[in-house]
Amino acid sequence: MNIRTARSWFKSRPSAHAADSARRAAAAARRAGLRVGIPKVLSVWGTHQFWIGFLTALGVPARNIVFSSDTSEEQFRTYGKGRGTVESCYPVKAASGHYGELIFGQRKPIHVLLHPMFYTLPSFLRGHVAETMACTRDMAAAENVRAGFLREKDVFKERGIAYANPVVSLAEPELVREQLYESLKEALALDPGEVEPAVEAGYRALQAFNEEMRAASRRALEWCAERSRPCVLVLARSYHMDPGVGHEIESELQARGYPVIWAQYFPLDGDLLEWLFGAEIRRGEIRSPFDISDVWVSSYSASTNEIVWGAKAAARLPWATCVLRLSSYECGMDQPTFTPVQRIVEATGTLYFKFGDLDATKPAGSVRIRTETILYYLEQYSPEIIRRKLSYLPPECPLLAHRSALA
Repeated sequence: MNIRTARSWFKSRPSAHAADSARRAAAAARRAGLRVGIPKVLSVWGTHQFWIGFLTALGVPARNIVFSSDTSEEQFRTYGKGRGTVESCYPVKAASGHYGELIFGQRKPIHVLLHPMFYTLPSFLRGHVAETMACTRDMAAAENVRAGFLREKDVFKERGIAYANPVVSLAEPELVREQLYESLKEALALDPGEVEPAVEAGYRALQAFNEEMRAASRRALEWCAERSRPCVLVLARSYHMDPGVGHEIESELQARGYPVIWAQYFPLDGDLLEWLFGAEIRRGEIRSPFDISDVWVSSYSASTNEIVWGAKAAARLPWATCVLRLSSYECGMDQPTFTPVQRIVEATGTLYFKFGDLDATKPAGSVRIRTETILYYLEQYSPEIIRRKLSYLPPECPLLAHRSALA
């Protein structure tokens, strides 16, 4: 029996692989023209390098990754007024100004507004504590702030902006690939195979940045050790590095000649941690240099854990003669730690100054007065504090090892 065939049946067709490659190429070309806006708020301060590494690995040019500016009253008045929601946490409330600046204040409009909803955060204490979760208000902030831009009309739709708020467990890399693919596949035209290497690039960028910052902190501590000069250690959440939230309190002290170390970027070199914590480990008082169970049982919050650990490190480090504790108004996560942290720091005679409820009032005048007080105490008491804390530690200080080698 003759079977009639259509000539089109035998025409050459692109293979599935070729079609897949063409689709990826089209998506990559689209991403090369995308401008992605990221509000510089909350845990973005501690994870920004991950997002830069992730997006650039996907083909978004670095110049097209747009962060909002530092928090300021002018920013909120211009872009966030009338957009706020019921929220006692100032760093969350201030995010409305950052959203508005990215939506309305760019000469070249953004195409995607990316504000992750952090569930867990990467931390150097991971594995030594119960969990490294983000603050609950930080988790909900993206949806909270977004609501202010949907109140009367959908501003994002009107402006042609894709809103992306992926839930991310950054402390668990094995979950992040699926989380980001599902949340961003439409906004960034993602293929499943592209996400894993991009996530790995994000973690590499974050790790490289953290290592660079800790190396800089170590150099500052070596400078202090060589000259027997004091430094200031800051215990705060990462967003207090924002001048509009932290009020640049630490910058004033640094300008007066006192190096400033943030606990998040304390050097984690084995020789230094052995010098500070080794005797306690050998006595069985703690299991590792990163163990905080001796002073803090409820070790679930990433930032809280790092603040408590930073207090332990500051109490031991001789040249950290002064600790600044910064906290925003009505921070429920910080309040239970105020007394334990103060007791840890002051146990070795280290100076302790707390700036709580930073956002309750305009603190410029009071900050200036208190800064003068801190400077006075630093000048008067630092030599004795350094001498006393050195007497608690082994004589061979690793911060002076390179000087001994040169001699």
